[in-house]
Parts: sequence; structure tokens; C-alpha cells
Amino acid sequence: MLIRFRSKNGTHRVSCQENDLFGTVIEKLVGNLDPNADVDTFTVCEKPGQGIHAVSELADRTVMDLGLKHGDMLILNYSDKPANEKDGVNVEIGSVGIDSKGIRQHRYGPLRIKELAVDEELEKEDGLIPRQKSKLCKHGDRGMCEYCSPLPPWDKEYHEKNKIKHISFHSYLKKLNENANKKENGSSYISPLSEPDFRINKRCHNGHEPWPRGICSKCQPSAITLQQQEFRMVDHVEFQKSEIINEFIQAWRYTGMQRFGYMYGSYSKYDNTPLGIKAVVEAIYEPPQHDEQDGLTMDVEQVKNEMLQIDRQAQEMGLSRIGLIFTDLSDAGAGDGSVFCKRHKDSFFLSSLEVIMAARHQTRHPNVSKYSEQGFFSSKFVTCVISGNLEGEIDISSYQVSTEAEALVTADMISGSTFPSMAYINDTTDERYVPEIFYMKSNEYGITVKENAKPAFPVDYLLVTLTHGFPNTDTETNSKFVSSTGFPWSNRQAMGQSQDYQELKKYLFNVASSGDFNLLHEKISNFHLLLYINSLQILSPDEWKLLIESAVKNEWEESLLKLVSSAGWQTLVMILQESG
Repeated sequence: MLIRFRSKNGTHRVSCQENDLFGTVIEKLVGNLDPNADVDTFTVCEKPGQGIHAVSELADRTVMDLGLKHGDMLILNYSDKPANEKDGVNVEIGSVGIDSKGIRQHRYGPLRIKELAVDEELEKEDGLIPRQKSKLCKHGDRGMCEYCSPLPPWDKEYHEKNKIKHISFHSYLKKLNENANKKENGSSYISPLSEPDFRINKRCHNGHEPWPRGICSKCQPSAITLQQQEFRMVDHVEFQKSEIINEFIQAWRYTGMQRFGYMYGSYSKYDNTPLGIKAVVEAIYEPPQHDEQDGLTMDVEQVKNEMLQIDRQAQEMGLSRIGLIFTDLSDAGAGDGSVFCKRHKDSFFLSSLEVIMAARHQTRHPNVSKYSEQGFFSSKFVTCVISGNLEGEIDISSYQVSTEAEALVTADMISGSTFPSMAYINDTTDERYVPEIFYMKSNEYGITVKENAKPAFPVDYLLVTLTHGFPNTDTETNSKFVSSTGFPWSNRQAMGQSQDYQELKKYLFNVASSGDFNLLHEKISNFHLLLYINSLQILSPDEWKLLIESAVKNEWEESLLKLVSSAGWQTLVMILQESG
């Protein structure tokens, strides 16, 4: 698709895909602008003087998330750099070169794009693992030697000793950056990260016609050797309240059918792993779905359109879509609440179809990284499955899939198979070229050998396991929402639950009329209630903003006072009073 930009230099067209980050689109645009354009001052709008947004605010959102379509025109405004900066570092902000070995080199360091707050915070930390003075140390208390000096955050022995299977993303990044950009290299810079791309280059004209009529060593992907990924983008999934999971499982308890939902929350530091990151789940939203005992079906286009609206509203609450969750439960029939254990080391953990689903979701939610050549690297989107464990108890398992899995799915190289633990390798066609694919395994003699992956290979090579849990005590909980239950969740008509004025009156009216602001705050601090009130379109944009502030902010008193005295809120209370 093409996006057009109108600036004081004229009109420019930029080619992009729906899942491209807007920051990547701007990087392509910069090369067509005046070299003196100051990137930090870039703003865009659809109409002159209306809805102006700084590009830095939109850089980590995709073209699809912004609602842009083929041929859309945006107005770009910017200022020129001061005269004393025109010969400085900023002139080359987007320029990259290729050295004789084909390695992309940035002349002046990482890209200037907006990352997540947690990434910016962890980048400033060294992550060194402290060690106590040992018996091998021969120095005093103020000395330090090789036996007690801090370890780097990627130290293998430390992770094995503490049973940490994967190093954190920022530990991995620092390890790569330390090797790629040594101080003695001077001003030259090599991006330590690069997204793997297994697709054939259909635009190659290196003395031949493009694929499928011609091929050469430059346009065809190299042979792929799959191996377990040593790092993970997210280390831990933390559910802020156990009620969130209990209410989600209630759908299966009532109907015996499986359930699917998207998790909303944020990312923060995780202290149990050096430079770790945790996904903090504040709420689960269940899109429209038809549940069955062994799966479910959804209208993809309907879900896509609805989730775009939910994403926008959640963003106003300070939340983003951070993962998906689904059930795979079957009652054991013992009458004690036990369930069958379907997923274990002798069957599968995630099926091949689920791995492909996870990979597609991860590519739709890319992780912005200034240390990557492309401006993004992998994803922080997580996948959770609720199923039976070996003891017959309901348990949660959390996963991501590797960057190789993302690249294989993007290149359409794998598909599901009749054996859930195996991924089938697709054949080469006019649309795709599938190179040789191998994986490493231990044979019957305990020797690691390279095995041809065709026609199918174990999907475990594509899995990255995460830990999960809940806050230890109530004092550690800093949840945005006071309540997770009480008001019906969306799209549960099949369970006999619906969101309507009667349910809203039952939940809210008495409290709204009582004058007890503390209790009212607890009631409105509910993710699903907020979404439903917004869907009624009774409150004005300013009143909706007051409602959000009253529900999710720590200092909510002033906003709630303004809300209850507003015309829109009083209209809502009056409607509830008159409703049956």
C-alpha cells in the first residue's frame, strides 16, 4: 500500500505494509526530505490544523492500528535544524551503509525511535550480578578479584544454577552489543539486532528474471538450522488479580465449552531475572466467538474490527494488548473438579496450529527497538493456555515463539499437521521458496547431530517458555482496576449473561445515588463496565476522560467530583432510574 505525505517540499509517496510500524514509514520518508529537516519536530495530521500528532507518539503503532488505508494523505509539518546543527550528527540520522562484508553499519549509533518505557529504563542499567566474597578471595573487605567481581547479566552458570532457562532480552542485547560495538571501533556502529527474513527476494534482478522465473544465491534464503532460542522477550507473566483468571475459567465451568480472550496490561521490570521484563495483566477481553468442547470459531473480520475499537479505549486507560489466553479443559469425571492432563512432554505443550497463531499475533505486535536494523525486533506479545497439569489441577502455562518461528510463518514455510507436536514444512511454489531446513537433536548415543526437518519437525524448537504468577501480597498489588467481577463481561450471551441497562442498574444505580464516593470509585474501576458505558455514547469526550481518571488514577477524588456533577453522568443516572 502507498501512504502520501504533503510537506513544504512537495508530496511524497511511501510504500509500506499494514503491519509496518509508523516509525518505519517515517524512516523511509526522511530520505526524500530536505537533509536539514529536524526529525524531532515532525508532526502529522489529516486536515490542516486539526488532530495534530507528534510522530514520536505514533512511531510504535502500526499502519493498521492508525486506521490508514491505501492512498491516504497525511500533512507533514516540521522545522529546519538550527544552522549550528546542520553539519552535525543529526544530519545522518537515518543513513546506513553497507561495508565490504555486507554488514549494515550506522555511522552514528542506534536509531532515534521511541521505545517502551521499560526498555528505556533497562537500557540505563548494567544488570551486573553481584557476588559475595568467597573462600578463594585473598584480599580485604574493600578489595575485589575474579572470584567475587560481579558477573555479566548473561552469565550461563548463574542461569543454570537458578534454573532460569532463557536469558532476558536486555541481557542478550547487551551481550551482542558488547561484541559488535567495541570502544576501539571508534565512530562506526553495527546494529546488534536484525529480524530474520526467510522470504525469497522477488525484486532481485541480478542478471536474471525475478522468482519464479529465475533465482540466484543473493535472492534465495540460505539453509535454515533451527535451535532453541537462548533469550526471551518477556520473562514472566503476572496476573494482577486471581479473580481475572477465575472469571475467565467460569465460562468453561458454566458451559463445558472452551474460551478465548485477549489480555490487556503493561510491561515492567522483573527483578527475579537480570534485566528481566514481566507482562502485567490487568484485564481480559473476550471477543465474539462460538465456543465448542474441543475448540472455538470466530469471524476474523468481525473480531479484527471490534478489537481495534477496544485497543483505542484501552490505550486511553493506559493499557495495551499484551497477549492472548485460551482454555483447553476437559473434566476428568471424578466429581472433585479435577481435569485431564493433555499437555505434557510426551504429547505437546502448544500444538503446531497454536504456534502459528502465536507467531502471527507476535508479528502484528512488533517490539520497537532502536538497536535493530529494521527499527523493531521480535515481539513482547505472550500466549497463555489454561489446561490440566500432571496432578489433574487447572494450571496456566505461558509461552512465546522464537524469532525463527515468526520468520517461518511470515514466509509461509510451515503449516499445522495431524500430529499436534509436529509442524509440517510446505513445498516450494511460485509464491514461496522453501530452502533446506535442519534441526539439532541428540541421537541414541547422546551425540548432537543435524537432522533434516522435512517433512515435519517438533514445534518445541520454536517455543520459548515463560514463568507466571500473581503478586505475593496485597501490598505489592498496584492494579489499575479495583473490581474485575460483578458486571458481566462482553460477548457472553451464550452463557445467559448480557450487558444491558438492567445489569448496569443492578450494578451501579444504588451506589451512584448514595453519595458514597469511595464505593462509587470501586464500582466504576472495572474494565468491562468502562467499555460498556463508552458504548452507550451518553458521555461526552471530556466526561469519558473524567470517568477514566476517576476509575484508574490514584488521585481520583477531584475527577470523580467533576464527573458526578456533569450533565452526561446525570443523564446516565436518570436513564438507569427510569429503566426497568
